[in-house]
Amino acid sequence: MVIRILLADDQALVRGALAALLALEDDIDVVAEVGRGDEVVEAARASHADVCLLDIEMPGADGIEAAARIRDELPGVRSIIVTTFGRPGYVRRALEAGAGGFVVKDTPAGELAEAVRGVCAGRRVIDPSLASDSLASGANPLTEREREILRECLGGEPIAVVAARVHLTQGTVRNYLSAAIAKTGASGRVAAARAAEANGWL
Repeated sequence: MVIRILLADDQALVRGALAALLALEDDIDVVAEVGRGDEVVEAARASHADVCLLDIEMPGADGIEAAARIRDELPGVRSIIVTTFGRPGYVRRALEAGAGGFVVKDTPAGELAEAVRGVCAGRRVIDPSLASDSLASGANPLTEREREILRECLGGEPIAVVAARVHLTQGTVRNYLSAAIAKTGASGRVAAARAAEANGWL
């Protein structure tokens, strides 16, 4: 059986390199490439892909969102997150979104091909070091609203600006931020946002 692969990465050079490496495998055929997360489902449907390799950071939708859409709309198609960002929180979020695998981009070509075969066969394949880090870091403690507000704080914007963007009062935003700061153990809102980002919680 030849495994049909879709590659989704906004960097054409990375897509090309992955396609070239996987083309060396007799049982793997790259049938589609896209540069945006919101193009994944349609391209996977049109190309009859078996497995989608998804970068995390893409325009349109990130790889974790794309994995969730694949799970919901194309239940017979598997997905693997292939990323530079090996953050423990990303692993947990990816698996919750239905991804069957999570590997980093410097994974040797042979191991990547084996990951594709494993996920295609219904197994879960996770980079071992990331798996242990993910278990050690625990679940994401932030609520969806806290994550939304922290994302707005990454650039150091004043509370008034953040409140206007999320359509809440400044007092309500402060309450959410107090909770998020306590959960991250950070010294302030910007530090909390950066800590949450570093853990892959945003």
